[in-house]
Amino acid sequence: MADEPRNRRIMATAPPEDVIISVRDVVKSFTNSDGESFRVLDGVSVDIVRGETLVVMGGSGCGKSTLLNCLIGELPIDRGHVRYRTKEMKHAVDIAGMDDRALNAVRKRFGILFQSGALFNSLTVAENVALPLREHSYVDASVIDIVVTLKLQQVKMLPHRDKLPSQLSGGQKKRAGLARATALDPEILFYDEPSAGLDPVTSAAIDDLMMDLSKKLHVTSVVVTHEMDSAFRIADRMVMLDKGRVLRTGTRADFESLRDKPVESLTHEDDRLMHQFLNGATSGPLTDAEGTSEFENQLMIHG
Repeated sequence: MADEPRNRRIMATAPPEDVIISVRDVVKSFTNSDGESFRVLDGVSVDIVRGETLVVMGGSGCGKSTLLNCLIGELPIDRGHVRYRTKEMKHAVDIAGMDDRALNAVRKRFGILFQSGALFNSLTVAENVALPLREHSYVDASVIDIVVTLKLQQVKMLPHRDKLPSQLSGGQKKRAGLARATALDPEILFYDEPSAGLDPVTSAAIDDLMMDLSKKLHVTSVVVTHEMDSAFRIADRMVMLDKGRVLRTGTRADFESLRDKPVESLTHEDDRLMHQFLNGATSGPLTDAEGTSEFENQLMIHG
């Protein structure tokens, strides 16, 4: 299938005013140790619809973390567009090539839960949550304290407000990080592997919290993960990446249908590849004779 029809096929069908982030033909390359350019994102296009939870998934080195860093402006893209249209914007703005001042204004409309929680070890939980308010708002300290209390209540962390990160469990760090991510009442929440390092029960509790906050705060959520139990629990729509390209974008039901089909009924290699990933099968297109592809070797630190 030609690239252009594939890109048209994966776009959301929502009206343009309902698309809060529009990614078009994004290309991102890195340079390897031999000085050779290596493409990590290869023409990625996807629409993120206001109010949905979109899960970006794929194996190690597929480019999903690189895509996340391009979405938040942490990495500049080589080619393409990443356009935001938040509620106060009359028209979409492209963050590609945007200067730091303008980019920071856009960043105030989203929050990020990093894989480790990324709390400052020298600050208490309450001080970590208060930090975005102190840095990016002009409200009184008394108001900040009220907001911090509310945000910690939302994630069931109020009893731990005066603890240091070193005194918290992995799940508690994720909850505290989520409270900080929501401190400025963002329209968009980005999650980087929210289930990483958690046991199944704690992971499910974090999933429940994410879904609860999405409903209560009316936010758009973009979740990067390779944990399929979590992905199928929280997603409205899903995006599957492989080798820096989009294989498919669809509803959770679309991917459930593909996952449950007999593998022998699938004739397209991309479908067999996705089927293997969704089922965690040890044999299939994702697995070569050596167990690790050259693409994964090159991307282990980037994807």
